[in-house]
Amino acid sequence: MARLTINGTTRDIDVDPDTPLLWVLREQAGLTGTKYGCGIAQCGSCTVHIDGVATRSCATPVSAVTPEQKIVTIEGLSPDGSHPVQKAWATLDVPQCGYCQAGMIMAAASLIAQNPNPSDADIDAEMTNICRCGTYNRVRAAIKLAASQNTTTTNG
Repeated sequence: MARLTINGTTRDIDVDPDTPLLWVLREQAGLTGTKYGCGIAQCGSCTVHIDGVATRSCATPVSAVTPEQKIVTIEGLSPDGSHPVQKAWATLDVPQCGYCQAGMIMAAASLIAQNPNPSDADIDAEMTNICRCGTYNRVRAAIKLAASQNTTTTNG
């Protein structure tokens, strides 16, 4: 049994302790916004926040998360898409296919929360998510837009 605090709600979930957090979120908690991409923590499609830190959930066993830690998924970032990063993503039409975008948004939100005015070098260093469509220039522009308009970013 795992006790997890996901998007502000504490849940008891009957799951093997070695199960990756990604599958607990998708299958047991029903939060399918977090995507499976590679399964080896390389692509970033599965990025969630654990205590505000962007974390690859496919390589994080559920046993590594304590009940006191706060997990935030794309569904919990904002109830209505009003987070500055989500608004910037929409304004600049960042996604093409969109598959990686939940993970990209979560990584970008964590970056801005930790570094409210990131440089290009900061963005390059922190945004290691892979976008098969290659929208990296729009990702960078959206992060800069969100940072410029951000006054109260929360990242869970």
